[in-house]
Order: sequence, then structure tokens, then C-alpha cells
Amino acid sequence: MSEDDTALSVGELVEYCQTQARLLWGRVETLDEETDEILTEIDDDIADVRTRLDEHSAGSGSATDDTDELEALESELEERQAVAEAKQARRTAFQELASAYLELAEDLDASVDDGEEALTSIVHFEHEHDAPAYFEDRQTILEAASDSTSTPNE
Repeated sequence: MSEDDTALSVGELVEYCQTQARLLWGRVETLDEETDEILTEIDDDIADVRTRLDEHSAGSGSATDDTDELEALESELEERQAVAEAKQARRTAFQELASAYLELAEDLDASVDDGEEALTSIVHFEHEHDAPAYFEDRQTILEAASDSTSTPNE
């Protein structure tokens, strides 16, 4: 097999970048759904707390029991809010990387004619953006390149 048989074209590498971006956008959508679910639960719990406070103000229930229960609920709400904020931060990171992959694809398509140059650009891009950290179930070109240079006899 000659080197030309295994070389990737610029078009194939542009398609790779676009595929990576689509996968990242899918993760953004999943994180959006998960965050929305958490925020809905928080809203429901806040409405419940308000109802309890209204009932407490009306004079029903033990103040000590209600206070302890409300403090526990407040702590739980704060924890879920922190989870929602973390998901939103991850969503933003995934979104930014997806956009960057699309920009890279456009740049490669518009200004690169050599597959090796495009491949080098992708390796540098993925290293700079720590792309492997975003793809748990998929190997990036950076990882493939690292594997091929670290174990040449396998």
C-alpha cells in the first residue's frame, strides 16, 4: 500500500471537522434538555416552598419542623442549581468547540489544497482546544496521530 492510498483529502478532512461539530451540537442539545429538566424541578420545588411558607404564615404546622424541612430543601435546591450551572458551562464549552470546528472546516475548504497540511492543521487545532476531552466514545485525529507516532511497530 503506498502513502497515496492512505492519505486523506482536504474534502475528507473538512467532512471530519463538520462531523465533529455535528456530534458536539448533539451534545449541546442533550445538555440543554438535561438542564431544562433540572430547572423545571427547581421551579416546582420553589413553588412547593412558597405554598408551605404561605401555609406556615397562616398558622398551620410546627415552626421547628417546617424550618428544618425548608432548610434541607434549600440545601438540595442549591445543589441542583450548582449542577444546572455546571451543565450550562459544559454546554457553552461544547458549543464553542463545535463553532470552532466549523470555522476550521471553512478555512480548510477555502484555503488549503494539500491533505497533509489540512491534517497538520487539525492536529494542532485539536491539541490547542483539548478536543479529545470532548469525545469519550470517539477517537480524534489528534489521538490517532499520537497513537501512530508512539507505537509505530503495532
